[in-house]
Amino acid sequence: MIFRILEDQYGQKLKESKAADQRFMQLALSLGRRGMGRTWPNPAVGAVVVKDGVIVGRGWTQPGGRPHAEPEALRRAGEAARGATLYVTLEPCSHFGKSPPCVDAVIACGISRVVSAIEDPNPEVAGQGHAKLRAAGISVDVGLGAQEAARDHAGHFRRVRDKRPHVTLKLAVSADDKIAAAGHQPVAITGEAARTRVHLLRAQCDAILVGIGTVLADDPLLTCRLPGMEARSPVRVVLDRALRLPGISKLVHSARRTPLWVMTSDFAEAPAAVKLGAAGAQVMRVAASANPPGLDLVAALEALSDKGITRLMVEGGSRVAASFVAARLVDEIWLLRGTEAIGTDGIPALDALPLPSITGSPAFKTRASETLGKDTLTIYERA
Repeated sequence: MIFRILEDQYGQKLKESKAADQRFMQLALSLGRRGMGRTWPNPAVGAVVVKDGVIVGRGWTQPGGRPHAEPEALRRAGEAARGATLYVTLEPCSHFGKSPPCVDAVIACGISRVVSAIEDPNPEVAGQGHAKLRAAGISVDVGLGAQEAARDHAGHFRRVRDKRPHVTLKLAVSADDKIAAAGHQPVAITGEAARTRVHLLRAQCDAILVGIGTVLADDPLLTCRLPGMEARSPVRVVLDRALRLPGISKLVHSARRTPLWVMTSDFAEAPAAVKLGAAGAQVMRVAASANPPGLDLVAALEALSDKGITRLMVEGGSRVAASFVAARLVDEIWLLRGTEAIGTDGIPALDALPLPSITGSPAFKTRASETLGKDTLTIYERA
């Protein structure tokens, strides 16, 4: 009977311990998301220091990628970090970059246990951080919250493994799968709730990309216009093979406030590039593509990766969206659907590709679906 009571008590404590670990890791994940869109080229990591069940320090990667989440949380914890547990959403770095290794700070502060969501695929880390912690006598548990952490750090992982950003394609379509009226005339497809969600997504991405056709048709600003979040606007990227971007466009007029990168071909005229540069835009030349005519998307993504971009939102138009889909460069799709039809003369969402080529494709699976006012949002991810 005594052994049974002891077993029950041990089992209860184990359950409580696991529940506490999950709760603190969820907090670390939430903290990490605060930095999304602002920490590139570094991942947006979250960290929590807990001692005797009490949170004594919290941190997340700061704008520009430094300081990292772990030293930030340890700084706030101070002496209370000694003997505490550190929850972190990505393996602590073990190499010298623009800042010292985070594992050295963890060891020096006297942390006794580290709960790490996932290993960092960066070859300069890749398990070495966990190994160094264990060698210092620190208990290390890896894997709690791994699925969520993999999504949160998808941009970092994609950039490390494939030398390109994680690509999210955003499509706002009418009830009959159109994105604009005849002649590419813009039309309101979704309501305020959906538009708010899109602006939040912009704030969580490092860069947003459109084609020159969208700029000429809509003259968009492509910033985050949520109250108090204007500074969270992503880098604006325009694919413009022949440098047709008008100097009077909203993008060019705001280039000194919010970064504007114009990707063009080697044969684009130099005077046009000089004018854009004088207005504050950065012109980037990449290889052209003959079929379909335009820019080589793989080369364009590699150039963005080289600049540090980890999460890219592709917002239009139909030809650009179809090109990314056809090239199999889309990792995630945000499909917002309105309730009104535009008509047979409207512009299809994916140019010549039918929308079910992605929504019904085995290459993608539905991750989430929700209602935003009268509209619906469905999120697909690569299977």
